[in-house]
Amino acid sequence: MPATRDLKRAATGALFLLCSLPALAADPIASFTLENGMRVLVQQDRRAPVIVSMVWYRAGSMDEQNGLTGVAHVLEHMMFKGTADTPPGEFSRMVARAGGRDNAFTNRDYTAYFQQLHKSKLPLALRLEADRMRNLVLNAEEFAKEIRVVMEERRLRTDDQPRSLLYETFMASAFKAHPYRTPVIGWMGDLQNMTVDDARQWYERWYTPANATLVVVGDVDAGEVLEEARRWFGPVPVRALPPRKNMTEPVQRAERRTILHAPAELPQILMGWHVPVLRDVESDWESYALWVLSSVLAGNDAARLPRALVREQRVAVSANASYDAVGRGPGLFVLSATVARTQDIARAEEALLAQIRGIAEQGISPGELARTRAQAVAAQVFQRDSMFGRAMQMGALDNAGLPPGSVDVQVRRLQEVTAEQVQAVARRFFSREAMTIAVLEPELAVPAPDRQ
Repeated sequence: MPATRDLKRAATGALFLLCSLPALAADPIASFTLENGMRVLVQQDRRAPVIVSMVWYRAGSMDEQNGLTGVAHVLEHMMFKGTADTPPGEFSRMVARAGGRDNAFTNRDYTAYFQQLHKSKLPLALRLEADRMRNLVLNAEEFAKEIRVVMEERRLRTDDQPRSLLYETFMASAFKAHPYRTPVIGWMGDLQNMTVDDARQWYERWYTPANATLVVVGDVDAGEVLEEARRWFGPVPVRALPPRKNMTEPVQRAERRTILHAPAELPQILMGWHVPVLRDVESDWESYALWVLSSVLAGNDAARLPRALVREQRVAVSANASYDAVGRGPGLFVLSATVARTQDIARAEEALLAQIRGIAEQGISPGELARTRAQAVAAQVFQRDSMFGRAMQMGALDNAGLPPGSVDVQVRRLQEVTAEQVQAVARRFFSREAMTIAVLEPELAVPAPDRQ
């Protein structure tokens, strides 16, 4: 009887959200390509007189070479160091004086820069971005300051954070050939030996119109955005892009296990498997089934991992599953857990694997499938309610080679996933031989050495 009530409640929620979706339907995305190869994506939203403007470069840590890890992120920092017309730090000050805010972020697949402003300030954002796309000043003095900032960022966010160290160790073990194995922030040795010429070469190689996409969402007309894009980015000269090699990860044929000893309060576990990512939004089905599987395992408080491992068995204080279907490189499906203080690590590991085995052997319930479908629609509704969220969505899809306006197709395909498909992917990808596992075993903290 409880299962029936859950199913009815989930189905009712899905129906409500499906009925709500047309009311929040977004305007179509206008797409243009400038003569120099730069793509322009525009989506209109008249609810407020503001805009989100983003420039995405298809250049992330996966494009780096050994010995130069972290250079994509370092250049992101250097992009705020000025041009001949814009002194160091003045970029952000000009945006702030215009009542807006700006920032940037680097990923394995891309580097992106954004501004959120009143709609009348769009020309300012485009002028500043076009200026630093071609006129960035990279000098040794500013670079020396900023590389120290990045090294300290690595110390604070990775070296001094056991969970971050565990993830870094896990990725380096899960990938043996693909550059996803290296951290976005870079290895410390590479940062210590990096030069301003390394950053300059990266800038000259990848920061070119043919490798960039402008995304604008807000109270704008597509024709006016195109006119402004041509005005500011059109004169940026074309530079040939270097050839990209199709990097693949060899098939994993044996379990990989690594143990990290670091100061921490509780043991932690990361385990992952290589899985497909989305390449064709209409015909692919495994990626959608894997998304549903991750939601069944950890998509809400009623999902299997928090219910079984945390509340019932009490072997973990937290448990999660993650899968990102959108990316330029190969995919990973990851299970994680923070082990309860009084519990054995091996027991928690077995409890995680048992949840995957249970789905492979017995499948999922109609209630679980209904809840996941409702979540898919809810996520789309909430994403559409945010200009920044939609700009992020458009840029990420475009960067991965997927249609930026294909979100409705993806939601529909998620709605079409069957319980049999979820069981099929659980059976296919999650063998012990294909598993990578990293375990954090806590050790007593020792005083940190003085840093030079």
